[in-house]
Formats: sequence, structure tokens, C-alpha cells
Amino acid sequence: VQLQASGGGSVQPGGSLRLTCTASGRTFSGYPMGWFRQAPGKEREFVAASAYTANGHAYYADSVKGRFTISRDGAENRAYLQMNSLKPEDTAVYYCAADALLGSLTGGDYRGVAYWGKGTQVTVWP
Repeated sequence: VQLQASGGGSVQPGGSLRLTCTASGRTFSGYPMGWFRQAPGKEREFVAASAYTANGHAYYADSVKGRFTISRDGAENRAYLQMNSLKPEDTAVYYCAADALLGSLTGGDYRGVAYWGKGTQVTVWP
């Protein structure tokens, strides 16, 4: 089972990036999927999560509400994170994640999340 995040890069403040999380080895249809990030010297933190279906409810950290949008494709083996109006404080390594329980993604303790992908670096430089 693998989750692979891609789409990171360097942008100026106000710019946009779209991250993609691709799952392989099993289907995550029916699984909540989400995104976390970790800045240097800081704990990994929740960014966004999407419930089971392509039109499932989405959850966001307060710091990204209104700027980031999580979505999933029709087959539900991919998740996306559209990031707009990026700020320098958004600079971090971004990780995609999946778990059978939505609460594992949104509950505040990332250590309980079952599936993790390798991260992708996002740098927002002034």
C-alpha cells in the first residue's frame, strides 16, 4: 500500500499550487483521505480531510480555510489539495494520509493515522 504526494514547488506569496495524492496497492474508496504538513522545527499538523465519497464533506484547519480546497476523483484513489493565496507560513513538507476513521485525520493526533505518503515540499518565499 502506497500513498504518493506530488505537485510541490516554490512559489511567491499569493501564488497557487495543486498537490496530488495517488494511492496504489489498494483502493481507498470508502476511506477518508487528508493532508498534513510539517514545517522545520514544528509538529506535523492537520491541513484538510475529505470523507468517503467524491462529494464528501471536507474539513479544514482554520489557518487554511477559504484558501485551500481538498477534493477527490471519481475513482477515489486520488486526493487533491488546491492551495491558493499561499503565504510564507504555508511553507512545509506536505503529506497525504488515509485512515478508515475520519476522526483519526481530524482528531489532532497524527500519530494514529494508518497510512502515510512521502511528503512533497512546498516553499512560499517572499
